Amino acid sequence: MLYVSLIAAFVASILLTPLVKRLAFRIGAVDAPNYRKVHARIMPRLGGLAIFLAFLIGVAILYPFLINNLPWNTSEYSLVAIIIGACIIVATGVVDDMREISAKAKMLGQLIAALIVIFVGGIQIETINLPFVGMLDFGFLSIPLTILWIVGITNAINLIDGLDGLAAGVSSIALITLAGMAIIMNNMFVLAIAAILAAATIGFLFYNFHPAKIFMGDTGALFLGFMISVLALLGFKNVTFISLIIPVIMLGVPISDTFFAIVRRVRMKKKWSDPDKSHLHHRLLDMGFTHRQTVLIIYGIAMMFGLAAIIFSMAKLWGAILLVAVILTAIEIFVEVIGLAGKNYKPLLNFVRIFNK
Repeated sequence: MLYVSLIAAFVASILLTPLVKRLAFRIGAVDAPNYRKVHARIMPRLGGLAIFLAFLIGVAILYPFLINNLPWNTSEYSLVAIIIGACIIVATGVVDDMREISAKAKMLGQLIAALIVIFVGGIQIETINLPFVGMLDFGFLSIPLTILWIVGITNAINLIDGLDGLAAGVSSIALITLAGMAIIMNNMFVLAIAAILAAATIGFLFYNFHPAKIFMGDTGALFLGFMISVLALLGFKNVTFISLIIPVIMLGVPISDTFFAIVRRVRMKKKWSDPDKSHLHHRLLDMGFTHRQTVLIIYGIAMMFGLAAIIFSMAKLWGAILLVAVILTAIEIFVEVIGLAGKNYKPLLNFVRIFNK
């Protein structure tokens, strides 16, 4: 039955995207070029609606299976809460794609969706088993930490949505990694949801890869970010510190890009929310890579993070610590080389130069 739902989501996405494209032009959900944008013509940007509808079709086909395979430590209303939260996120994205609402309004929609997932679905980070310390109960911090995770990942996916097929491809890689981790952990619910969503997103990529015929817009970026954040919680809640690191590694591309964007803006004394043209894809384009090459490079980086997450899940404590150290060092060197945190930000490279003298 899972295969049927995957095929249905994939085919539905391919069939629905052209219809959504027409709808986008009709209701004015278009993206005009400006100094920050890479595209040079008006583009429809409601593509995320096709992903969402195709995802719902896949879930509807597999609904009895999903209900019977809910993770043991969640509410019986978890699936309903996730769907309701996703509807709120998608509605927020649709309005933004049509009228470009304020950041506060978008944040409100994300907060409402996160609260529904927490209080109706019973999905939250409650405890963590720290190495050398033992079990740590987050207590009253559980809810704000869960909200921070959901909102943070939701916006991280949105921030990397700057090139044709970039957010959709990186999200697909993250979802496939999630599905693979779910197989290892025997979590059939997360496996099914992640696989259905990946199938719908890959179907959309037929129209979104360079040269794109339609953008996913905030409708798609917010929806994918929200779903990935929630699925990561369902797969790795109430476990060890090592397990909690897995989704962070898996989402290394959007998390790193978001983190260093904040670092860059703080160093330049700008608001952390101010847009700029120095994200990962911008820096690679500035280095001379073509649009398609830049996207494929970032796909490759995302795949390496996904593979590292799987290796990390099977490593012993000290092996996991060593792997994290290597990953963090590699990220720092890469960031300094391409100037992701600012052209003058090179503490590690400068230290190496001084040490070599």
